[in-house]
Amino acid sequence: MRQSKLFTKTSHSVPKDEESKNAQLLIRAGYIQKELAGVYSILPLGFRVLKKIEGIIRKEMESLDGQEILMPALQPKTNWEQTNRWETYDTLFRFESFYTKSEYALGPTHEEIVTPLLKRFIASYKDLPRAVFQIQTKFRDEKRAKAGLLRGREFIMKDLYSFHANEDDLAAYYEKVRSSYERIYAAVGIGNRTYFTFASGGTFSKYSHEFQTLTEAGEDTIFICETCKIAINEEIVKEQPECPQCNTTKLKEEKAIEVGNIFQLKTRFSECFDLQYTDEKGAKKLVVMGCYGIGLTRLLAAVVEALGDEQGLVWPRSISPFQIHIVGLQGGDEKAQEVYDKLQSQGLDVLYDDRRGESSGAKLKDADLLGIPLRLVISERTLKENAAEWKTRGQKESALVPLDKIIEKVIEMQG
Repeated sequence: MRQSKLFTKTSHSVPKDEESKNAQLLIRAGYIQKELAGVYSILPLGFRVLKKIEGIIRKEMESLDGQEILMPALQPKTNWEQTNRWETYDTLFRFESFYTKSEYALGPTHEEIVTPLLKRFIASYKDLPRAVFQIQTKFRDEKRAKAGLLRGREFIMKDLYSFHANEDDLAAYYEKVRSSYERIYAAVGIGNRTYFTFASGGTFSKYSHEFQTLTEAGEDTIFICETCKIAINEEIVKEQPECPQCNTTKLKEEKAIEVGNIFQLKTRFSECFDLQYTDEKGAKKLVVMGCYGIGLTRLLAAVVEALGDEQGLVWPRSISPFQIHIVGLQGGDEKAQEVYDKLQSQGLDVLYDDRRGESSGAKLKDADLLGIPLRLVISERTLKENAAEWKTRGQKESALVPLDKIIEKVIEMQG
């Protein structure tokens, strides 16, 4: 893509009404735009990142035999009354239709829809297990929307729901989801700083589990067990100051961002909607359920918080909007165009800064701000060596690479 064709523009001034790193950098780089507190438009560069995260997650959900669906965001009051959550879910958007006077909710989660939905298709043990997932916009009436994409009133989330004949089958599937989540976080570049974390199970079970990514700007406090390499959230440690897995009390306090959660719902919702199946002996039994969530926009923001630096965004190759950023400076435009065409012909995602009237300094600052993993600068100076300046984002050192070796080196870099 030619950078001159982007309708968005960069800004080197910090947005006055944003305190979080993710919002500041994403707005300055033209990836998102704030519309109101807790609500953002996702712009072309941000959308490309989001779709790559979505692709990684979808692949993993399908590997778990998840079948993708799309459920309505608009949900009837009656379903929420049936689970006794209409009045108790503290961030539920509730409203009355101007015409019908019926009451509705904007979905912050989908247990109230997916449970009666699957009831229509599950009758026998032969229909189990089943798993369905969706990637959809959710709504939460946050009292104070803050931290950019980390805590919004409107956000994009993947939720997976599983249905089982018994708790043993649920537990086995639960472990598969845990492994899948760990692969997702590794794939988006934060696996080495993301911890499987014990949290309160609430009304569902003794424990639920979160995945927490270490960052100084984290909203949550977790305690890492140096022996098990798992973590415990602050709520659990207040009640039980030891690792629930190995019982050690040697725990290291850290700040982190929650990037996913998994729950064993068991029969909490199947009881409300009388979701039953007939077993091999003809007996009626309640279906056992699990739910598993990842906020895509939240995950995008967490990557920015964890990896961004003073110069701007730093994207891992797997989710970067483009793999290569070609910057044509004075005297290098014609050759930069030629290199751009060759890389494009290899099926590579390339952004070419072909803008006229921008100074060399402005172009290089913008390249750092946009955060694309590889920058190739072609100028009158580099062409004297028949080369391009090769620099990976986040590294201080650059090197000259012969023009006829660029494609070979790019392919080698990608492994």
